[in-house]
Amino acid sequence: MAERLTKAKLKKLGIKNIKVSSRGINANGDNITENAKKALKRLGASGVNRKSVKLGKVDSKTLYVTMTKAQKLSLGQGKIISFAELVGKDVLDPYGQEEKVYYETAQELEKGIEILLKKILKYEVKI
Repeated sequence: MAERLTKAKLKKLGIKNIKVSSRGINANGDNITENAKKALKRLGASGVNRKSVKLGKVDSKTLYVTMTKAQKLSLGQGKIISFAELVGKDVLDPYGQEEKVYYETAQELEKGIEILLKKILKYEVKI
């Protein structure tokens, strides 16, 4: 959901020079869930099918944003921040939960995405 929400926000802002891609530490090629599609649609983002992709090697030139502090620690060194650093708390994975939980998670993601983009744009970080 984070990728789709970020892309929707970038499109709305007319920003084209930031590349966004979602990868999972434990991803195994599953399709996006129906509840995730519904949550994304409610927030104006694409809910088109997409399979999850496993995160490979951490690249020193890429900014990584993790959902939790534990995920950040598991990735080791690099340009890595967690949603807890952006919004004050971890964003937990809603996988397997009801639609309401997916929607609440998507709203939390939107808050963090907005903060992150403001920081990037404020300092005019070249991505």
